[in-house]
Formats: sequence, structure tokens, C-alpha cells
Amino acid sequence: MDVSFQVYSAREATPWEDVVKDIADLGYTQVEGFGGVYGDAGAFRALLDAHGLTMPSGHFFPLGAFEGDLERSLKVAKALGMQRMFCPAPEDLWRNGTDAANWIALAERLETACKKVNDAGFAFGWHNHHWEFMPLPDGRIAMDLLLEHAPSIDWEMDVAWVVRGGADPLDYIARYKDRLTTAHVKDIAPEGDCADEDGWADVGQGILDWKGLMAALRGAGVDLFVMEHDKPSDAKRFAERSIAAFKGY
Repeated sequence: MDVSFQVYSAREATPWEDVVKDIADLGYTQVEGFGGVYGDAGAFRALLDAHGLTMPSGHFFPLGAFEGDLERSLKVAKALGMQRMFCPAPEDLWRNGTDAANWIALAERLETACKKVNDAGFAFGWHNHHWEFMPLPDGRIAMDLLLEHAPSIDWEMDVAWVVRGGADPLDYIARYKDRLTTAHVKDIAPEGDCADEDGWADVGQGILDWKGLMAALRGAGVDLFVMEHDKPSDAKRFAERSIAAFKGY
């Protein structure tokens, strides 16, 4: 079973040589990249190769990475052997609260970027947080606007952030199954627990019904599953517990 690990989860557990070895030893076969490992993409690719890992997907932030910096981003993606490139978050304007017009404008930029990335041979998509599910002043939901006005983009669903945004991931999986390709597998701690980890939990240790969610995601055709924890106090513990739980789903 191929299981991926978002290396952002281990950004405070470096050196990367130790992180990559631990991930491989635990049974992961894939990782997902972020900007912190792109400085010398060739060297990081060699490290992955040495441990039998691949990097099918990566995060590139901000959206300018697919606009003015597109050439560099594509070079990084090629060096690391990616097939899917995701923009992982909006910038401050959208995080701090804005209107539907600005979300539609963002969607139009994503659609333009998507065509360029697709033309270069890569899939392109959006990774959500909670901002996309908070009702806008006119009552609309930003995630719906992004998918409507950027009809070519894929969606990497971060399921736990959907829940934190107050939405039902099963509803979104059912409605947008043709757009979903990749999922972040992350858990939410019971109320009051794991305060030092921003309320996140290792997969299988939290409140989400991952068995049911996995059935829905697989049914929608999702074929890349990425373990992630935004702030683990022990990245190796998170990696070990999470892959063990995931194998039961």
C-alpha cells in the first residue's frame, strides 16, 4: 500500500536525512514536498532515491509560484519527479476575510495557472484550509466559488480543515467527486486535548471517522493519501501512529 507523508509535518524534526530515513523505515513509500525542501531539489531527490521514496506531489506557495515564478516551480517539480502540483493556501487578503468578488478573482487566476501547469505536463490543484468554508458576506461559500470559476483545477481535500471550517466533508466528497484526486489524512483531537499541538491529533487518535471517510474518498476515485499534522510535538510518533492507523482503513 502506497502511503505519502507531507514533510512539512517534520519541519522541526530535521536534519532531513534522519527524517527521510525514519519515514522510509516506517513503511511510507511517498512524500509530499513543500518549500522547505526545494532549495536544492537535486540533493533532496537523491536522498529520497536512496531510501526508496518518491514525491508524486508538492505544495508551492504563494500562487505567484505558478505565475511569475512558474519556470522555477516547474524546474523543482521535474527535479523531484512530481506529477501533481498544488497551491496550498490563499494569501492574507483571503485569510483575513474578503468578499465573493475577490474569491472569484482568485479562482480566475487559478484557472489561468492550471492551463499553464497542465501544458507543462503536470496536474494542478488547490489545497484547502478552513477559510474556504466560512460563509462570505453574501452567504456564499468560497470553496464552491473556487471550483465553479476554476473548472479545470483538481482539489486536494484537507479533510480535517473542512471540518474545522464547519462543513461536512462527506457532502463535499459526494458533490465534487469528479474534482478530487488527493487527500490530506489528518485528525482533530477531542475538545481540550493536544492544546500544545493546536488541537490536532495523530491519525486514528482523534475524533474523525477515518474508516468512513476513506471509503468515501476511495469511492470518489482519490488515489493519493498524504498523512499530515500541522504541529506535532513528536513528528516520528505522529508518522508511526498514523501509518499504523491508516493501514486499518
